[in-house]
Amino acid sequence: MDIKAYKMDGLGNDFIIIDQRDKIIKFSEEQIIKICDRNFIGCDQLIIIKKNKEFDANLEFFNSDGSASGACGNGTRCVAYLLYKESNKKEITFCTSSSVIRSKILDNNLVETDIGAPKVQWNEIPLSENKNTKNLGIKILDENNNEHIGGTAVNVGNPHVVFFVDNIENFNIKKIGPLIENNKLFPEKCNVTIAKLINKNLITVKVWERGAGPTKACGTAACATAIAGNINGYVKEKIDVEFELGKLSIFIDEKNNIHMKGPVSKIKEIDIKL
Repeated sequence: MDIKAYKMDGLGNDFIIIDQRDKIIKFSEEQIIKICDRNFIGCDQLIIIKKNKEFDANLEFFNSDGSASGACGNGTRCVAYLLYKESNKKEITFCTSSSVIRSKILDNNLVETDIGAPKVQWNEIPLSENKNTKNLGIKILDENNNEHIGGTAVNVGNPHVVFFVDNIENFNIKKIGPLIENNKLFPEKCNVTIAKLINKNLITVKVWERGAGPTKACGTAACATAIAGNINGYVKEKIDVEFELGKLSIFIDEKNNIHMKGPVSKIKEIDIKL
C-alpha cells in the first residue's frame, strides 16, 4: 500500500498527517505503530484528516503505541496551517472526539488555537477515586531520592498531571513518566509534566506523553501547565511555557477558554509504503 502523507512539527513535537477526506483507509493498530516507529518513518503522533459537513474537517489522533488520543494541541495547529495553505482560509475549525477546536493563522508560521475550557473535577479527568485535583498527593523522587509530593490534575481534551518542582533537571521524566501514566488513579492513563516556575510569565517543562513517551514539546501539556499554575496561584492569565526548542504562549480568556499560540514547521510531503 502506497500512501501520500505529510510530515510537520510544532517545536520538535512531530506528526505524520494523512488526508482521508477523499478516501478512507482503515489502519490496524500494528500499522499505526509501524508508521510512528522511528526505525520506519517515525513521529510522536499520527493524525488522520476526515471530511466533515459542518466544519473544515474531522481530526483523529493516534499515539505512537497505537492508542487513540482525544486531543493534540500542536498537531491541531499543524493541520490548521496545512489546510490554510490549501484554502487560504485564516480561520480553521476542526471537530475531534473531545471537542470542536478553532485555529487562527497568524504571520510568520504562527498558529493560535482555542482548545476550550479545562476540566478539573475528579470524575472529568477522570480519576478512579474522588481526590483533590489541585494536589493529588502523589510522591515522585528526584535523582537524589528526595521526595516531592504533589500533582495537579487537569483535562484539556486529554488527562494531564503537573508537578511543580524547584529544579526540573533533578527529575528523570523517562523514569517518572511511565510510573505516573500507569498509576491506578488514572483509568485512562495520563500525560505527565514536570514544571518549574521561572517567574510570573514563564514556566519551563519536561513532558511525558501518554502513549508516546518523552517528547520535545506538547501543546496540551503547555495548556494544562498554564491552568495548573493558575489554579495554584503561581501565574495569571498570560504565560509562556518553554520546551527544549522554544516556547508556546498560553492565554486564558474571560470564559476560561485556553488559547495556545506558537510556530509550526514547513510542510513536507512524504510517501508511506506499508
